[in-house]
Amino acid sequence: MKRTSARLAVLGSALVGLLCPLLLQPAQAAAPVYVALGDSYASGTGTRSYISDGTSCQRSTRAYPSLIAAARGYALNFRACSGARIGDVTSTQLSALTTATNYVTISVGGNDAGFADVLTECALPGWASNCNGKINTAQAYITNTLPSALATLYAGIRSRAPYAKVVVVGYPRIFNGEDCNAFTWFSPTEEARLNQTADLINARTAAAAAAAGFSFADPTSAFVGHAVCDDPEYLNGLSSPISESYHPNVAGHASGYTPVVSTTVGGAFAVTAKVRADAAASARSQAALQRQYAAADRSITPESFVAPDLTTPEVRRAARRAGIDLDAFIARSARR
Repeated sequence: MKRTSARLAVLGSALVGLLCPLLLQPAQAAAPVYVALGDSYASGTGTRSYISDGTSCQRSTRAYPSLIAAARGYALNFRACSGARIGDVTSTQLSALTTATNYVTISVGGNDAGFADVLTECALPGWASNCNGKINTAQAYITNTLPSALATLYAGIRSRAPYAKVVVVGYPRIFNGEDCNAFTWFSPTEEARLNQTADLINARTAAAAAAAGFSFADPTSAFVGHAVCDDPEYLNGLSSPISESYHPNVAGHASGYTPVVSTTVGGAFAVTAKVRADAAASARSQAALQRQYAAADRSITPESFVAPDLTTPEVRRAARRAGIDLDAFIARSARR
C-alpha cells in the first residue's frame, strides 16, 4: 500500500511538472484592430483590382491599408471608400471604431475641395477652361472651411476610439511640370498651381491633426520623381477606365504610401512578395466584412475625373471666340 502511494505521489509530481508550464502560459493575444477610413486615395482606386463587396468603394488588397495589415498581422476593417467626403466618413465609417480599436488611418478632404472637378476643368485647353477660377475656389474652401470640418471629424474619431493611434494621411503632388497624355492639356503653370493646392490641403490637414493629437503622414517626398509622366509613375495619368485616372497605382501604394504610413502604424517594413500574397489572400474575408456595410456605402457617390470632350457646344463656342480651328487642333493633338 505504501509502495502504491509512493508511486502515485511520484506520478502526480511528474504531471504537475508537465502541466504547470502550460497552465502558466498567457492566452494568445488577439490581433491588434486597425480601421482604415477615408476616400479613394486610401481605398486603392487606381490599382485596378478591387474586392467584391457589393459597392463602388473600390477597396483594393494592393492599397496601403491592406499591405500594412498583412505585414503586421492586424485585424483590418477597411472602411475607406471612393468618393467619400467628410460627411460620408462621419455617417458611414465611424461606426467601425470602438474602444478596442488600436490603429486608425484617415485620408479625406480632397473630395470636399472638389479636386476631381478642378482636374476636369484644368485638363481642357486653356482657351476653353477656367482652371484658375476652379483652383481659387478649391483653395478658398481648403483655407476657410476645411479646418473646422476636420476638427469636428477628428473629435468624433477620438471619442469613438479613445485609445487608438490615429494617423492622418496626406495627398501627393500629382504633376511634374509636363503633360505627356494625349487629349489632356494641363499647362506647366496649371500643374504648379495644382501641386500647390495639394501642399495647401496637406498643411491645413497636418495642422488639424496636430491640434487633435494625431500623427500626420506626408507622402509628398515619397512621390517626388514619380508623378504623372515620370518614370516610373506612382500615379496614373489619363487612364481607362477613367476612374483610375490621377490616383496612386500599385507602385504608388507599395513604394509611395506604405513606407510613409507604416512608420507611424507599427513601424516601417519592406513590401515583399509574401506581404503582397498575404494581402491578396484577405480579399474574400474582407469582402464579407464590408458587405455588412454595403447599404450605407451605396449612399456615397464616386467622384471621378471626366476626360475632356472637345465636341461640346461650349468648347466649340470657346474655340470660335479664341480664333481656334477646332478640327485642326484636335488632329494635331491626336499626333502628340
